[in-house]
Amino acid sequence: MTKMAKTPSALNKKKRFKVAAVGGTFDELHKGHGALILKAFDIGEHVIIGLSTDEFAKNLGKNHEIAPYEERSSELRSFLEEHGLTERTEILPLKDPYGPTVSSERIDALVVSRETEPRAHEINELRKKKDLRPLRIVTIEVVPADDRIAISSTRIRHGEIDRKGHLLRKEALE
Repeated sequence: MTKMAKTPSALNKKKRFKVAAVGGTFDELHKGHGALILKAFDIGEHVIIGLSTDEFAKNLGKNHEIAPYEERSSELRSFLEEHGLTERTEILPLKDPYGPTVSSERIDALVVSRETEPRAHEINELRKKKDLRPLRIVTIEVVPADDRIAISSTRIRHGEIDRKGHLLRKEALE
C-alpha cells in the first residue's frame, strides 16, 4: 500500500471554507483584482463576490470615471469563465462597504487586500454586535506594477500602467 503524498493542493482542500466572500468595484479588472478573486477561490468552496453598484461606486470619490455595473459584471463573468469558476460563484450587487458580510451566517471567510483590511475588522465588529461569529480574514498583499507601486484602476485609467502592471511609455500616450 502506498501513502498519498501531501501536496499543497491536498493540504488546501482540508483548510477550505464552505463560503468565502470578496468585494470590490473591479473597474478595469486587473492583475491585482485577479489575485484577490483567485485567493477567495483558493480558500472557499463557494465564493460570494460583491460587485459595487454604479451608485455606490460613484460615492467612492474616485477622480476618474468608472465603467458601468453591467460592463464590470460582464468582465468579471468572463474572468470567472476563463478560470472555470462560474459554478462556484455568486455575484451580488454591493450597495455599501459591507454587503452580506455583516448579516449572513453562511459566510465563513473574507478575502481582502492589505489596504482594505481595516474594513474587514470593522465588519467583524459589526458582526459581533449582531451576535454573529467573526469571519476569518484572509489578507493578500497588494500586487505591484513594474515600478513596485501597487496596480490600481486609477493608475490604469490615468494611463500610467496597463492591467498587468506594465508601465506605459509616454510616447505611446501622445
